[in-house]
Amino acid sequence: MSMIHITLPDGSVRDYRAGVTAMDIALSISEGLARNVLSATVNGEVWDATRPINADATVRLHTWNDKEGKATYWHSSAHLMAEALEALYPGIKFGIGPAIDNGYYYDVDTGDYTLTPADLPKIEEKMLELAKNKSVYQRKEVSKAEAIAYFREKGDEYKLELLEDLEDGSITFYTQGNFTDLCKGPHIPDTSPIKAVKLMNLAGAYWRGDEKRKQMTRIYGITFPKQKELTEYLELLEEAKKRDHRKLGAELELFMFSDKVGQGLPIWLPKGTQLRERLQNFLRAEQEKQGYQMVVTPHIGGKSLYVTSGHYAKYGADSFQPIHTPKEGEEFLLKPMNCPHHCEIYGHRPRSYRELPLRIGEFGTVYRYEQSGELHGLSRVRGFTQDDAHIFCTVDQVKGEFLKVLELTTMVIKKMGFDNFTAQISLRDPNNPDKYIGSDENWEAAERAIIEATAEVDMETTTAYGEAAFYGPKLDFMIKDALGRSWQLGTIQVDYNLPERFELEYIGPDNKPHRPVMIHRAPFGSMERFISILIEHTAGKFPLWLTPDQYALLPISDKWIPYCEALKTALAQHDIRGFIDERAESIGRKIRDTELKRVPYMLIVGDKEAENNTVSVRRQGQGDLGAMTLEAFIAHFQEALEQ
Repeated sequence: MSMIHITLPDGSVRDYRAGVTAMDIALSISEGLARNVLSATVNGEVWDATRPINADATVRLHTWNDKEGKATYWHSSAHLMAEALEALYPGIKFGIGPAIDNGYYYDVDTGDYTLTPADLPKIEEKMLELAKNKSVYQRKEVSKAEAIAYFREKGDEYKLELLEDLEDGSITFYTQGNFTDLCKGPHIPDTSPIKAVKLMNLAGAYWRGDEKRKQMTRIYGITFPKQKELTEYLELLEEAKKRDHRKLGAELELFMFSDKVGQGLPIWLPKGTQLRERLQNFLRAEQEKQGYQMVVTPHIGGKSLYVTSGHYAKYGADSFQPIHTPKEGEEFLLKPMNCPHHCEIYGHRPRSYRELPLRIGEFGTVYRYEQSGELHGLSRVRGFTQDDAHIFCTVDQVKGEFLKVLELTTMVIKKMGFDNFTAQISLRDPNNPDKYIGSDENWEAAERAIIEATAEVDMETTTAYGEAAFYGPKLDFMIKDALGRSWQLGTIQVDYNLPERFELEYIGPDNKPHRPVMIHRAPFGSMERFISILIEHTAGKFPLWLTPDQYALLPISDKWIPYCEALKTALAQHDIRGFIDERAESIGRKIRDTELKRVPYMLIVGDKEAENNTVSVRRQGQGDLGAMTLEAFIAHFQEALEQ
């Protein structure tokens, strides 16, 4: 048998016989590693750890500590849940069962059975019973005819429909225990690592996301290798419920939704608008320091604009339907992205190399028609505002501009209190070049600019092959919030495609036309999604400079309201904002309510304070700070603002 070369992540190359598996490779390194391997990336594609490798390959092993390992583990858990369901409810039919960010789900047609939350513990128990069998996940390549015959005999119309889209020679089955499924994989070696199970909830889901099709039952679940990890996860969920931005957003009167306005279209209330505008003003000021020019573009654009940019092909199915005007054949779309409008700004007159880099910024609202079942507070909406900017530059300027954007984005993330973050370099899939447009030369230049720029500032990064946009590589910022949850926030993308599609040019020093490069960047990403994450990260206790109401003046009786009004006027002169609680409530009630509103400072005024021209100061989370003169409080506040 011939020998093959296996390249490992550290760059070392080892020789193995053809047919070696990732599990064999792990075992050759250490038995401990082999016990923990769940899957492996082979030449950019995630495989079963037990699948033979027959040619030279680059291999990365995945354990529970890797997102690829977790995804494999949870996808295998979905199959285990399906086996349990089939054992408990014979004749049940299955749609799709993917891994998701936290766990997995399976869409099922329960037929004559009706599943309720009361049934979930019984299914969990069956899953654990089956997991102890240590059933091997067996991969089998089958012909399309074999696959059709199998599912036709089972009477599973859902799998038969999925098979219509698959080419003969690309179809695989996976079997564990008594369950066989149509599946691309990968899967963990066997069921034994699945030690803790929790089925989270039931939901309705239309087959293939089509509201005209049958509504199936979607069962969500999560599994862990240890019961302790499941317990910690459930505790985390309870804390997350307390921090849910939908709940806190209502309590703090930041935003609302109206069925009459429309699902997924947030309405910002006064306090939320103040918060949002402070974020925008902060970023706007930082951008102006770096030479950005702010623009405003329409909320709609001619359909041909988005056909030219390629966004109609990419987002057309997820966009609102075209707007037809009285003029025959005239169509507009609610804009799905700001980039095409900015390309038009660049191209509206001839440009010289002396004008580059040209940095255009906009807080532009865009629209995409998300399915109603996918909407979630501010984090998944149909209308959202991007802190968008596009930099048009020469090829030689790409790296320098990328470094400036990198500095700006990391500064913004840290200013918001997110100290734990990494960046993911998203590159082309080397085995699937047809997914991308543009020359190899341009791609290599763009990828090199990102890699060199992040290395130059010693940024912690991971690399993901196959995650690039179709027009260019990108850098995505992954932050961890106070609960340890990971979120993708800002992004920077290098794009050679749109300047080509819009035929953008500048006249170079050689007096000849050249094509600019376009850098897309959005430190916040979506204002709505960012604020949803910020609310949950801070539990509604925003940084002092962002907080809509920084203090509440609490008079013990009505007679001290005029004194409070004078204090409020004086504080406003120092740009310190707050309100007077004039309600006829006890001071104890006022204090409790102010605590619930997450107001940082309470300034209590009674006879003693009014006589001495002071206020009694309480700080959220710190308690009583004692009596202070107005001047002393202002000094204390300004010092706290700098922290």
